[in-house]
Amino acid sequence: MGKRTLRAALMGAVLALGGAGAAFAPHSFGAEFDQNAPVTLKGDVIKFEWVNPHSWIHIDVVNAKTGAHEKWRVEGGAPSALLRRGWNRNSLPPGTKIQVTAFRARDGDNRASAAEISFPNGQTLSLGNPQTEAAAAAAAHAKAN
Repeated sequence: MGKRTLRAALMGAVLALGGAGAAFAPHSFGAEFDQNAPVTLKGDVIKFEWVNPHSWIHIDVVNAKTGAHEKWRVEGGAPSALLRRGWNRNSLPPGTKIQVTAFRARDGDNRASAAEISFPNGQTLSLGNPQTEAAAAAAAHAKAN
């Protein structure tokens, strides 16, 4: 194999790896979720996924208008961020009643991103998602002014 062929093959490999890395890069909050579409979800936890790059809470929500059960997926922060806030993989067992104030997915799917979660006893916990926390703070500031 000549130097040019080897150089071209190496360059191709570098470009391919660079493209693959971009495909797995974390998404932008603004690209996936709508800061102008807040939603409040009350329901029971179906499951809690302790995965990277974001945790996911699956919730059974009863639609107030139709009475139908809807399954929602709510994005939280990375497990490392949740650990710093006192969470662990067993913090939300199935059946736990929760309320989440979040921002809907732009594509209309039953998916949202939340900054915090609250429980019937009044306890509120951060979901460790800095982009959503910033969006919630901006929305609260705009509402106050």
